[in-house]
Amino acid sequence: MELAFGEHDTGEVRLHYAEMGPKDAPLILCLHGFPEYWTAWKTVMGELAGDFRLVAPDQRGFNLSSRPPEVEAYRGRHLVADIASLADHLSAERPFVLAGHDWGASVAYAFAFRHATRLSHLVIANGVHPVCFQRAIIEDPEQRQASQYMRLLRSERAEQLLAEDNYRRLMGMIEGFSTTSFMDEETRVAYIETWSPPGALSAMLNWYRASPILVPEPGASAAMPPELSKGDFSLAMPHLLLWGEADQALRPSTFAGLEEFAPDLTVRRFADAGHWILHEKPTAVAEAIRTFLRG
Repeated sequence: MELAFGEHDTGEVRLHYAEMGPKDAPLILCLHGFPEYWTAWKTVMGELAGDFRLVAPDQRGFNLSSRPPEVEAYRGRHLVADIASLADHLSAERPFVLAGHDWGASVAYAFAFRHATRLSHLVIANGVHPVCFQRAIIEDPEQRQASQYMRLLRSERAEQLLAEDNYRRLMGMIEGFSTTSFMDEETRVAYIETWSPPGALSAMLNWYRASPILVPEPGASAAMPPELSKGDFSLAMPHLLLWGEADQALRPSTFAGLEEFAPDLTVRRFADAGHWILHEKPTAVAEAIRTFLRG
């Protein structure tokens, strides 16, 4: 199945996207995380394209999509609005499947809270519900330690440190979260090319700077922020969580209690995969998604 590419103007930003599969097939909208771009889902898309229409955008700030310079432009409401606009463009009359990994999972959850009737199913791969994640950072010392990198990525020196030595530290972050056998030289060069344009790295880092998630220093006292203590964070649609258990960035505590918010929850664990589960186990991930959607 061949890839095709398109662009969508939301009225605020321009989103570049890749797609695969018949245009009249049920839509799965696939959201990547940091520091990736649409190709995070490429192999999984190829596995599913015979039965579904797969669309994977470069989210704002990444690769070929617009990258507004202001931190405010990366608040959750803007990220959700991007996906709402793209979804209306692709599937205005028909509910669709939303799938997200890493930061893409955060956007997918936020979209599901706000636009539940637009979704038939929600699929998350090694990503976190905001309430569960914040609880884990506050209550689980090991998760708090694992999340300290977020403090660095929010700092003023992040761009300089990550870009040094041809992005050695940023590439090292990827390699530190789980195995990266997928990162051959061609893939490595392609990633660096997406990080290198003027303003690209800052735009990507602004996702962290705009996030309301608190990451206290180890041992510091902390409480749930008010915005995560109130409000409705429930998920009415069937929800699949795909979890690589060797993830070094996200411990199992980050999805403890998820069933409180997702009564129709299915969890599929992969003992021999880590954070980059989409690259490590694309065939198994695709089969789990296909089985879930067939009910």
